Amino acid sequence: MPAKGDPILCRRNANTLATLIVGFLLAGCAGANDATSVPLSSGGLGATEESVPPIGPVTLITHDSFWVSEGTLAAFTEATGIEVVHQTAGDTGQMVASAILTAGDPLGDVMFGVDNTFLQRALDAELFEVYKSPSLNGVPEELQLDPQYRVTPVDFGDVCVNYWIESFDDELPAPTTLDDLVDPAYIGMLAVQNPETSSPGLAFLLATIAEYGDSWENYWAELRANDVVVTAGWEDAYYGEFVAGGGTRPIVVSYASSPPAEVLYADPPVEEPPTGVVTDTCFRQVEFAGILAGTKKRLAAELLVDFLLSKTFQEDIPLNMFVFPALASANLPQTFVDFVELADDPHVLDPAIIEANRNAWTDRWTQIVLR
Repeated sequence: MPAKGDPILCRRNANTLATLIVGFLLAGCAGANDATSVPLSSGGLGATEESVPPIGPVTLITHDSFWVSEGTLAAFTEATGIEVVHQTAGDTGQMVASAILTAGDPLGDVMFGVDNTFLQRALDAELFEVYKSPSLNGVPEELQLDPQYRVTPVDFGDVCVNYWIESFDDELPAPTTLDDLVDPAYIGMLAVQNPETSSPGLAFLLATIAEYGDSWENYWAELRANDVVVTAGWEDAYYGEFVAGGGTRPIVVSYASSPPAEVLYADPPVEEPPTGVVTDTCFRQVEFAGILAGTKKRLAAELLVDFLLSKTFQEDIPLNMFVFPALASANLPQTFVDFVELADDPHVLDPAIIEANRNAWTDRWTQIVLR
């Protein structure tokens, strides 16, 4: 059930745009701590159905990994009367590239899933219109990477080295740092993904660059000498090379949320996850939503962005996309509370630095690791 006081869910039975705006501003969400107002740029109190753009339906474009529970987007429609049309556009890179090709005349109204590794590319292409959701008050500042409010943080997750707990003991303890991975004691144990074809692969490369600076190339040369194996994507690494899928390697690049996933989907059931996380290795990914420049459904788009920060949507995120809600007050499922250890100080890089260097970094990585 929707959380009481959730700002978007106070907007019920909006039969016309004027009813929606006036009813919401004057009555619907009175007293809510995080009440959302409708900005004057979208019509304001003086709006009429003739003086503002159409309000719906609204088209949400996402990457292919977007997933929510049945009925979640329907809750937005029930609250606002606005239908959500969902379109997928490939992985994050493909989605951004497609949006750039149609910049100013978008195929949708809101885009979700641009993360901090592609954020600067999207901002440089002027894909988004400025919108500061009132619900941002509940989002930690460290997730708000665009001071101009062209995008809104919706979720975050950590890409981290995982290990198979039973493969290590007092004689050979599990690794605890990036340095451990180049120790000959761990030769032939690590599986990573290609950063040119894999999001976690790129995130792990960025973690090593953030950690070692100009010496990152030497680090990867040492990993290669220590018999690291490279796969095209996460599934090939986790369910192919890693012990979890019957492989021989007990260390793999995956996510901080892998342990609760192992518990939830274990067959037969288990009470404790068989995997651990090396928090010293984590790189933080933040996913954003933005209103696509040129939308003709500006008000509907604003309401949808607000909904993405509502507890209804935020609390649906963890068990569907296995990332963490951006809204600090969102409740986590018990499996996340019990089995996730987030890094206190994850590796991060400025999105502008990532965009300026990504191609050079991945080209150099290919020369070092795959030659």
